[in-house]
Amino acid sequence: MKEELIANIVAMEWTMFQKVANIGGRAACQDDRGTFSIMRSSQAMAWSEPALASYLEDLTEAEATGRNLLTEKYARMMEFTAPLEYAQIQHHLPPLEQETHVLIDQIAEISLAWTKEISTKFPYISKRGRPASAAGDTPYTTSIETYLRGELATYSPRTLALYYQNVLEQKAANINGAEITLAATMQQYGFTSLAEANEVVRLKTQRKE
Repeated sequence: MKEELIANIVAMEWTMFQKVANIGGRAACQDDRGTFSIMRSSQAMAWSEPALASYLEDLTEAEATGRNLLTEKYARMMEFTAPLEYAQIQHHLPPLEQETHVLIDQIAEISLAWTKEISTKFPYISKRGRPASAAGDTPYTTSIETYLRGELATYSPRTLALYYQNVLEQKAANINGAEITLAATMQQYGFTSLAEANEVVRLKTQRKE
């Protein structure tokens, strides 16, 4: 059931991703379905089935009404990476309720703590990824925090609440949701564990030095 939900979500997201318009023209990542599928399916592995089912419903409803949730996600990110440009397009985006802002802040706080934990446990893998906090944003680099906030802002209140519940349950059980995502990613790239992947990257880094 979970695998089917994820497959359907990734397929719908890919279709929307193909329609995202970039200022500089079509991005190279829009022609790389393999990487897109790995990244999106790995992220979904950390989700509960109710949250996945709700998000799939979001995507279905958006498609039926002509909304592109991926376009909206990247537009939301511009609030932090390109604020002047964002000010010109903000009126095209659905307004967010105050409760949505509160949940996004709470989810981001937990997620950033998870990311910090990962950077301590697996530093060499972490250095290969995005900067963790929005303080590292530039017009050309989007942090984990900003990417997360942009995506969370596209979820329906129902999906956001279910996602938050999932995050809280993981935190209470001492489960690092971000580590689940990273482990699933590395597995799809052929590694048996995060420790193995971190060691491979460490050795490559040392050889370059």
